Amino acid sequence: MRQQVKISKIKGNASNPRIIKNDKFKKLVNSIKEFPEMLKLRPIVVDEDMIVLGGNMRLKASKEAGLKEVWIDIAEGLTEEQKKEFIVKDNVGFGEWDWDILGNEWDSVLLKEYGLDVWQNEDDIQEMKNPENNETENNFATELDRESNYIVLKFNNDIDWIQAKTLFGLETETARRANGKPWSSGIGRVLNGVYAINKIKNES
Repeated sequence: MRQQVKISKIKGNASNPRIIKNDKFKKLVNSIKEFPEMLKLRPIVVDEDMIVLGGNMRLKASKEAGLKEVWIDIAEGLTEEQKKEFIVKDNVGFGEWDWDILGNEWDSVLLKEYGLDVWQNEDDIQEMKNPENNETENNFATELDRESNYIVLKFNNDIDWIQAKTLFGLETETARRANGKPWSSGIGRVLNGVYAINKIKNES
């Protein structure tokens, strides 16, 4: 049952394993300020006790944005096991992005503002400026040798780079920041040339 209620009546769920930090949280707050109507289209889901099942971070961001009321859907009659299942499934992404469409039909600046995670965030940028950080992500260069021939592919934007990683099924290669946290993305790979050619042929 969808309705608008005072935000003070809603209780955050301490057992929700989904979190949002720093730069992404700021973007969520800004998106709510700029487009509050979206909360009616995608209301916070609560149980009969007004405890959040879906939308914990939207609730937190709505408070930060200064909202006094929010839209909710009350999920009635769920067992405790079903509530836990809902919490997890509500946050699982089963699909994937079509990077070609994003790269050619969408404004990259707007995508960044919307919170699409394909750019280095503020934490990464600040850490790269940290004089105590001696780690790099150039360890792929140790795989080069003088006996082999190479073609180097250069990508001028993150969407093309991520599209290439998706095509070749590459994992994100990480090094460690000075604070012990992993970087969000790698910068290069060495691939077997025959494998790359066959992969491109199969996709075309």
